[in-house]
Amino acid sequence: MANSYAQPVLRTTDLSEGLRVVERLLAIADLRELEIDYEARVSSTRTLTPLLEVLPRAMWYAEGDSEASSEAGDDPSAHLPIRVRARAADPETVGPFLKSLHDTPATVRWDFEGWPAAPEVGLGYGGSRGAFVTLCVNVRDLDLEQPATDHTVFVHVKQIEAERAPWLAAQVGLQVIGDLVMAPY
Repeated sequence: MANSYAQPVLRTTDLSEGLRVVERLLAIADLRELEIDYEARVSSTRTLTPLLEVLPRAMWYAEGDSEASSEAGDDPSAHLPIRVRARAADPETVGPFLKSLHDTPATVRWDFEGWPAAPEVGLGYGGSRGAFVTLCVNVRDLDLEQPATDHTVFVHVKQIEAERAPWLAAQVGLQVIGDLVMAPY
């Protein structure tokens, strides 16, 4: 599967504002087969314990030199900091996931069937291989490398349909605020 490309459309210190923008974007998307993917860079048990209660089947791996992981059956609290990932989670887990984070850098990605046609920019229906919305929490980038005190909403599109990102932003009263970047899978 090819990577999507993402472009930021909102940066805010108000997490609820970020969620409202996500909801507005999802309102124009084809939400068939909606799934939620999570990733977090966890460095404390204060976050780890509630996060694993919300996502008990999440996978994790230690950052740095350690080879500790959920696959090896290791204790995650003994190997902090770790990366926690969960794929294809239910939408109902978003609120509890966000509440568990405190100041932990994390992403929530909504994965769905497609974007609507954008005839104004010459694009038809945008299928699932480039139809996502990501909310970056306490971090500025999709790779969780730039911790921040704010949150960023990204729209994902196919690279060959880059003009869809500003079109999507305009549909919810916004504009793109940064460059189009290749998103991690």
